[in-house]
Amino acid sequence: MTTPHPWIHGDLTVTRAVLDALVVEAEAAYARDEEACGYLVGPSDAPLSCDEAVVMPNLANKYHRVDPEAYPRTGRMYFLLDGRKFQRAIDEGEPAGRPVKVLWHSHLDVGAYFSETDAAAANMGGDQPANPLAYLVTSVRAGRVDDHRLFVWDPGGRAFVESRLTIV
Repeated sequence: MTTPHPWIHGDLTVTRAVLDALVVEAEAAYARDEEACGYLVGPSDAPLSCDEAVVMPNLANKYHRVDPEAYPRTGRMYFLLDGRKFQRAIDEGEPAGRPVKVLWHSHLDVGAYFSETDAAAANMGGDQPANPLAYLVTSVRAGRVDDHRLFVWDPGGRAFVESRLTIV
């Protein structure tokens, strides 16, 4: 049986242009003292390929300024994107032949790993990811990108594990 979303198993390819765009955005976000975030899409007929990056604003600092009690962490510590816009992109992408395949964000000065906060956000309170996605984390240290790592959900181990990412 084939999965309708093969990208959730990882082993994805990303174009050099997409990766270059992520580097520019991650370094610019670092200069603003916040994580960058967005998603990657690609053609349905090449399910393991991503050829477009969509950057979304990190709303964490805005929400923190308005209500620091409810939102105690800043954009330097996590990302908060517009959930409705992101879900709309997921819902509309597949029928249009350009599914959202990867949720992407950067980490500042801590490396490219999948944190407990990342897992909780991906699972949205459940015990597995809420959307059929892979997850890309970009590490930015001292203002420069130094790593990219792809993560996918391992249902057997009930955890996120690293997967191969190839740049083409």
